[in-house]
Amino acid sequence: MPVFSLPSEHVFPDPALAREDGLLAVGGDLEPRRLLLAYAQGIFPWYSQGQPVLWHSPDPRFVLPIEELRVGRSLRKRIKQRPYSLTLDREFERVMQACSRVPRQGQSGTWITPEMLRGYTGLHKAGFAHSVEVWDASGDLVGGLYGVSLGRVYFGESMFALAPDASKIGFVGLLSQLAQWGFELVDSQVYTDHLSRFGAREIPRQRYLELLDGYLQAPNNRGEWSFDAELLERLWCQGQPDFLVSQADRSYQG
Repeated sequence: MPVFSLPSEHVFPDPALAREDGLLAVGGDLEPRRLLLAYAQGIFPWYSQGQPVLWHSPDPRFVLPIEELRVGRSLRKRIKQRPYSLTLDREFERVMQACSRVPRQGQSGTWITPEMLRGYTGLHKAGFAHSVEVWDASGDLVGGLYGVSLGRVYFGESMFALAPDASKIGFVGLLSQLAQWGFELVDSQVYTDHLSRFGAREIPRQRYLELLDGYLQAPNNRGEWSFDAELLERLWCQGQPDFLVSQADRSYQG
């Protein structure tokens, strides 16, 4: 398959035309309007410093239906210890910068370029990109993640942890809140061992695009996000989100 060169207009080729490695197109910019159009079509930017913008639509796609989340026993115990506090959209740019600095296996640099930082910060200011912050008892930022929200889908981009289980607990907290808001899917794009342990799995791109088309019919949860305080309290008590806890297993009686 050829790799398409994007024109100045905000258009993308059919994702089905992507190469076997998922690469679809090159060029363009990371302005919020183009980014939103890309995500709505199952396309995302992924490239390294010094390269032009590279746009991908892999097949298969790595996704986590929120209702299929798995939280292991050891992590549930850890959550019940209340080791951290969680916030939403408090320090979006700091979370992105921290994600860019964390060394990752098999990567010599970062794909979160200055252009990426500007583009996604613009999406955040427009109310479409959101971060989770994880704080320790001293008030230090020790973990977090960020992504893009459209319809009933959260497109996860990156996460970091500077303390044990920090990003894991931030992720479980986010999915607790997303479930309460009626979200259906977390798009993790490409396979990672980390998210496979939470239940994420690969599905054919065509099936992903069908799901995406349906979930994007819902209104956007646009604007600044915050956690529901009672939901978080139940998470700390139960060790897992409400939707994973049967009535008989509930330990929180608030």
